[in-house]
Amino acid sequence: MFKTKSYLLIALTFSLIWVGNAQTNKKMETNFNSQQKEVYSTIEKMVIAFESKDIDGVLSTYEKNAIVMFEPGKPITGHNELRQAFTQFVNFNPNYTFSSHEVYISGDIATHIAPWNMVGTLPDGNKIEQNGLSVAILRRQTDGSWLMIQDNPHGQFRLNN
Repeated sequence: MFKTKSYLLIALTFSLIWVGNAQTNKKMETNFNSQQKEVYSTIEKMVIAFESKDIDGVLSTYEKNAIVMFEPGKPITGHNELRQAFTQFVNFNPNYTFSSHEVYISGDIATHIAPWNMVGTLPDGNKIEQNGLSVAILRRQTDGSWLMIQDNPHGQFRLNN
């Protein structure tokens, strides 16, 4: 389904976005109101699951028909397809950071924005450096929790083309 070499680069890029949240300055979160903290907690839950290589935990942060832009302009949707994509890159260990987190809420829809930088090592030992802008759209569920419905770690893509 995916070309191995290009998919490794895409997967490594995407993985840095989420795992990097663990290295983000937690002081930024203190400025969030209670609703923003609830949205951000979904992002944190995904990060923890990803770091633990818990694919079921990662998928539990997405709605059933969520889309993820593992590669600009090529969304992947459906839990089976997302499971396959996430499974292919949970073993990569990139080193990255986020400079900030923003959360905006309008009714039952929220947007999480986070610029990121990454340095990592591919399985063949080659170093890779990338950066970007993660943009995730979440929807409040009937139980009050928040799940991602769109996840784009390449939010800056159209600015660069």
